[in-house]
Amino acid sequence: MPSSRRQFLTRAAGTGVAVALAGSVDALFAAQPAAGTSGPPTGYGPLLPDPDGILDLPRGFRYKILSREGTIRPDGLPVPSRFDGMGAFRARRHGARLVRNHECSPTSRIKVQAPPERTYDPGGAGGTSTLVIDRRGNAESEYVSLGGTAINCSGGPSPWDTWLTCEETEAKAGDTGYTKDHGFIFEVDPYDDRRNEYPTPLRSMGRFQHEAVAVDPHTGIVYETEDAFVAPLGSFYRFLPEQPCRGWGSLRAGGELQALHVPDLPDLSVVQEAGEVFGGVSWMTVPDPLATSESVRAQDYPKPITGGYKIEGAWWGERDRCVYFVSSFARTELGPAMNHDGQVWKYNPRRKTLRLEVIFTRPTPGPENPEFDAPDNICMSPYGGLMMCEDGIGDAYMLGTTRDGEVFHFARNRVNNGTPSEPAYGELAGVGFSADGRTMFFNIYDPGMTIAVTGPWNRLRD
Repeated sequence: MPSSRRQFLTRAAGTGVAVALAGSVDALFAAQPAAGTSGPPTGYGPLLPDPDGILDLPRGFRYKILSREGTIRPDGLPVPSRFDGMGAFRARRHGARLVRNHECSPTSRIKVQAPPERTYDPGGAGGTSTLVIDRRGNAESEYVSLGGTAINCSGGPSPWDTWLTCEETEAKAGDTGYTKDHGFIFEVDPYDDRRNEYPTPLRSMGRFQHEAVAVDPHTGIVYETEDAFVAPLGSFYRFLPEQPCRGWGSLRAGGELQALHVPDLPDLSVVQEAGEVFGGVSWMTVPDPLATSESVRAQDYPKPITGGYKIEGAWWGERDRCVYFVSSFARTELGPAMNHDGQVWKYNPRRKTLRLEVIFTRPTPGPENPEFDAPDNICMSPYGGLMMCEDGIGDAYMLGTTRDGEVFHFARNRVNNGTPSEPAYGELAGVGFSADGRTMFFNIYDPGMTIAVTGPWNRLRD
């Protein structure tokens, strides 16, 4: 994300990143039951250089570019810029359907152009594209499913197979050409584009710098992350819907937005040891979800809400019925109390506990390109462990976690990386798997590319 990247490149340098994982994270490293395997113990082997200079992968894996920024679609319009979060859905006749965010602002290279009936605000440049993938893994069609939104960053799938796309902004009508307030979540149907006409913001879910969502399919509770990079720290929220899991449009019925409170933990960055658990978690009702006068994170709560720097990716773990979320990094000069290069947290709704599962740390001073840093979008692999998209300094990788608690490189972006002195938006984003587990989909942010990776996922490397 451009705003996060510019902030990130001001961080202090470090050396020798260390990845610490909690000692008994079965839900991270055990496969989903349908996969029938416990996943790679040490990853898939070294990355092989791609002669085309796009993506380095382990032996036996292949990639296919499904969509490129600037390509002219059949409707005569170019594919928009800034490929970010994405949801992968089962196609009704094999293949897959992808709904991809475009994190576009009025200054973006190629803005989202949508018909008037699928445009929320004519002044908005963001939105979503829907791709239809056939049974051979080719993109057979692509179209804009939402337009007129702003800075569509990440989001998440709903249990009823729609995409909840999130605006990462707090812009109001009158700001930089906008005619309506922004900072909302919108629902996009990957199958019936008629439902995407006359876009409706889900106002009760809050107006803030949204990043990602994860939905508990058993209760319908929606967990929301806030990627705030100016004080005060962003928080982690939950939305209690009036009509849980009722299908398309049910979230429009409203509900209650609440912010996280962890006793004696106002700042997630102070936790530096994986496996540390905090009990007594409670939730504070947000007084003004629409943030009419001040940001939701800055409002008056009975108890202090818990914050974190750049709270980004989120994922519902069905195996343990817990929600995972990421604090991408923290640096004291930007507001947090302590430094880290990425945290993955787990909230257990039944036990009301919060546990640090993964932390990337580095001592200072030292080199400026750590081996692992800045996890962003995440998903569970059907073969065990997490897949994490990097949005950090230098080379951008897709990271995986093994059954034994190790982090490994799965893919390297060769298209557009950067350094602190020469910034580039080489981040990877939008990772997810097809319903049959055979294909991993993700995006290269800039220049935008949507990629499908296939290969020997069941292969175990010693």
